Amino acid sequence: MTLIIEKETHARNIHKFVIKSPLIARHAKPGQFVVIRAFEKSERIPITICDKDAKNGTITLYIQEVGASTARIAGLKEGENFLDIAGPLGRPAHITKVGKVITIGGGVGSAITYPETKAYKESGNYVISIMGFRSKDHVILEDEMKVVSDEAYITTDDGSYKEKGFVTDKLREIIKRGDKIDEVLVIGPAIMMKVVSDITKEHKIKTIASLNSIMVDGTGMCGACRVEVGGKTKFACVDGPEFDAHQVDFDLLLKRIAMYADEEKESYEKITGKDKDGKE
Repeated sequence: MTLIIEKETHARNIHKFVIKSPLIARHAKPGQFVVIRAFEKSERIPITICDKDAKNGTITLYIQEVGASTARIAGLKEGENFLDIAGPLGRPAHITKVGKVITIGGGVGSAITYPETKAYKESGNYVISIMGFRSKDHVILEDEMKVVSDEAYITTDDGSYKEKGFVTDKLREIIKRGDKIDEVLVIGPAIMMKVVSDITKEHKIKTIASLNSIMVDGTGMCGACRVEVGGKTKFACVDGPEFDAHQVDFDLLLKRIAMYADEEKESYEKITGKDKDGKE
């Protein structure tokens, strides 16, 4: 059993959990994830670690409601428990001093870029962070990202907060102003990562993508998270989750992620009685 120390709702359908897990807090590195099982017979959910506190033995996770299992998790309260948790899993991010870095997070993907943005900054890089959200209601980690960034930008699709547009618009703007960008990290919806990768490939900028393909066991045994990278089959859970974005077959990844979209939507609406925008 894993105790929930703190639970807050930080944006529409996005929940912050601080949980007691001393061993994981001691060993976790930026880019790694855990697999949680909230209830008996519930599915295994891979969640990237947003933050950790080794001294207090806690880790922080941001969990978005997208299906029946995450909707049930969202109902948990402080003082309750996850059934079990495994981790840290996946290869840690390879972060060194490279110069000027842009980190790009889309939606809840910003919770994954946060620890790496922090690590880039601590490694002596000049860090520009871009976070994109659907609207003001979906914004998370704004203050935290400002602390670990030299420049921090937020875009919203509908223009309800900060700059109207997409993260790709801001990326093009920064490149156009003549900055020499040494590395880009992008994490978020697959289509967003694909477009970012296309832009940076054109400008010959090294780009890393963290792939959120379908995972089940998190140890490479089931093969559910297989992706094509450089023409070779890789497993995101053990070979990644981070890969050279310019080598990823995003078209294949998009097809795989969409395989269970309808079932996920149906199960979520059945459990909650509302769609993913909170409408009854």
